[in-house]
Order: sequence, then C-alpha cells, then structure tokens
Amino acid sequence: MADQPYIAIQVVMMPRDTNPHGTIFGGVILSHLDSAGALAARRELLIRKGNPKASFVTVAINRVEFKKPVLVGDVVKFETSIVKIGRTSITVHIDVHAERGAETIHVTEAEGVFVAVDLSTPDRKPVPLFPEGA
Repeated sequence: MADQPYIAIQVVMMPRDTNPHGTIFGGVILSHLDSAGALAARRELLIRKGNPKASFVTVAINRVEFKKPVLVGDVVKFETSIVKIGRTSITVHIDVHAERGAETIHVTEAEGVFVAVDLSTPDRKPVPLFPEGA
C-alpha cells in the first residue's frame, strides 16, 4: 500500500456551491469525497500494475460527519490513504481539510469502498484487481 497520504483533489469553493446559510453544501463535499476516493483507488491499482480494464464504482461512503463548516474561498484538500485492498475492491480513507488564509481546518473525513468493474462488458460485474495468484 502507498506509504504516504495522497492529495487526490484540491478545490477552491465558489459561491455556486453554497446553501441558503452561506456555507458550502454537504453534497458538494460528498461529491468531491467520492471522486477523491475513486481517484486514489485507481492510482493505487496503477502503481501496483493491476488489471488495466478495471474501472472503479462506489459501493459505500461510510461515516461522514461534517465537523466544521466550509466557506466560499476555502481551498479544500481531499487527502487519501489506502486502508484495505481486497480481491475486487479498495477501501480508502479520505481526510478533508480547508485552508482558510493561514489556518488549516479539519472539516470532515470518511471511508469509501470502491469496486473494480469492467465497463466494456454489459453486466459490469466486479473484476479481480490483480491476476489470480498474484
């Protein structure tokens, strides 16, 4: 597994991302969490020279708790680390930090489970990450 955490996504929060309270919609953060986890899973598979036909789909985003609000202008970093690699899935921990001026605030974290599927097949069943016996 990767030794160092990986910043999969870094995004500046914009006015279009706000809710009626003037903070960033939780759904915007969830969308980026999902993307960051899938990118980290794909990166890990490539580093390990796994199945080139594997594309990742989300099975679960577990225990998301919004600890602090995210504001317009915050630079939000989605830092990932690999928790577990299974036969067809990768579990990724995602830490979310908002940079607000000189301050860095831990705003949320989650764990995502991503399953490898072959998008070129009509049934899109899970596929092994690595050749059997590897």
